[in-house]
Amino acid sequence: MKILDISRELFAAPAYPGDPLPRRDPVRRMDMGDSYNLSGFYCCCHSATHLDAPLHFIDGGMPVDQIPPEICVGPCTVVETEGLVTGADIDRISPAAEKRLLFKGEGNSFLSQSAAFALADAGFLLVGTDAQSIGAPDNEEAPHKELLGAGIPILEGLDLSAVQPGKYRLIALPLLLGGAEASPVRAVLIQS
Repeated sequence: MKILDISRELFAAPAYPGDPLPRRDPVRRMDMGDSYNLSGFYCCCHSATHLDAPLHFIDGGMPVDQIPPEICVGPCTVVETEGLVTGADIDRISPAAEKRLLFKGEGNSFLSQSAAFALADAGFLLVGTDAQSIGAPDNEEAPHKELLGAGIPILEGLDLSAVQPGKYRLIALPLLLGGAEASPVRAVLIQS
């Protein structure tokens, strides 16, 4: 069994334009004479590798703490794509894919609204990407609303650079942030 960490480091990952920068604030430091180390931290719920819950774009949608953990753990497929992924692309991909699907595109592959609709229609449980957003910069809202409106959480900001396309077991549990629209995650793929 091999475990591949597909998370980006919280404080070093680039922030989405306009999002607050994450930071760690040392409160106690042994190198300053304290008997222990203690830190606080601040971050946007969408910092680094994170999971969007339906509440992110759906008024009254499910917050991240209500997403069943079993959605975030299980068989998944990593596919390599580039540019804008369409509904026709999903129709070709979905028959051989697990119900958790991760898109590897060096941060430059995005879902069209038709792709998001096709994923929802095919019964996918979770969709992820190595881009900062699942939607293209000129149309981020439509794919988010399509997926999240169907109750499909979205993993964003994955690091798939060392991952080959194929089938894996995904573990990507969000923090239990009551009422939040998203949460950072530590995501791993297990290869047997």
